[in-house]
Amino acid sequence: MQPNHFLKAGILATVTILSFVICWEVFLRHKGYSVSFDDGGPLWSDKRAQAYQPSDKATVFIGSSRIKFDLDIPTWEKLTGEKAIQLAIVGSSPLPVLHNLADDKNFKGKLVIDVTEILFFSASDGSSKMPNDNIKYYKNRTPAQRASFTLNHWVESKFVFLDKDFLSLNSLLDSFHVKDRPGIYGGPDFPWEFDKTAFNRQSIMDDRFVSDTNLQNKVKGIWGSFAKMSTEKPPTGKRLDSFMTVVKADVDKIKARGGQVIFVRTPSSGPFLFGEKMGFPRAAYWDKLLAITQCPGIHFEDYAPIAHFVCPEFSHLAPKDAIVFTEHFVQLLKQKGWNFSGKQLALSSLQPHN
Repeated sequence: MQPNHFLKAGILATVTILSFVICWEVFLRHKGYSVSFDDGGPLWSDKRAQAYQPSDKATVFIGSSRIKFDLDIPTWEKLTGEKAIQLAIVGSSPLPVLHNLADDKNFKGKLVIDVTEILFFSASDGSSKMPNDNIKYYKNRTPAQRASFTLNHWVESKFVFLDKDFLSLNSLLDSFHVKDRPGIYGGPDFPWEFDKTAFNRQSIMDDRFVSDTNLQNKVKGIWGSFAKMSTEKPPTGKRLDSFMTVVKADVDKIKARGGQVIFVRTPSSGPFLFGEKMGFPRAAYWDKLLAITQCPGIHFEDYAPIAHFVCPEFSHLAPKDAIVFTEHFVQLLKQKGWNFSGKQLALSSLQPHN
């Protein structure tokens, strides 16, 4: 084959590939898809590296998925004048991240710990896998990986089709769900509209999810299947006491360095909330956690302005409700002694109600 034939073949291949990519991108945007970032180790590590900012410049958040949905970061930053460093991890316990921060002598900042009881009080390997993987990636990431992350961020911010969780070839193949059989579970098939990840790691429901009860019912069904499969019982007795002792030790390390720690119980509703109250009675878990750690806490049921939310799928706030929750959450933190860069906040009186 002569050189000009190679050139023509190369041009043809390039044009074909570009045409396919452009058509695919246009098709996805026409279908309503928008940019969502890969919420894996690289993005988490980028935020973890920001945890060393002065305590009057940032607050760190750890927990499970609820605080990722319920904290509206633009609202937070507008009201407080400081950054929100989101280190919560979906479907996971916050304790590995708490331990990592407690053992890091350079971390002396403000820390908000979100409590989703079924995950917070879990000792299963599954609830710790993603946090441990992310921490390992953060500790071992190379200069090449950091440079790659910067490049990937730019590219991901431009193209919808790069959504790894829902639009990659593997994820598309996984969407052809095979019916579960005894002893075989294909894994949850969350709709794309349920969780879009912003670069600040905030999780956001798409408007279609908020308005489509079919999509909401699909996620409710996933929660139901999780409940049926779960065999882990809430810790009690000496096992619970041991758990509390570990949490207190980590919290004490942070406070001894001048850091602030507060626990928050973010909203849930419907059968999900009913089941959580049954499995984790407040007096035995939430109240005991605050008493042993000697940390302040904000429980959503204690304050009328944030006690009324109805979660679309029982467990996370819709975007408009996340804004309202964040506005009141900032006020409650200020009342409990949280310092926000010296910024004067207009606070209403939010008193606990019975």
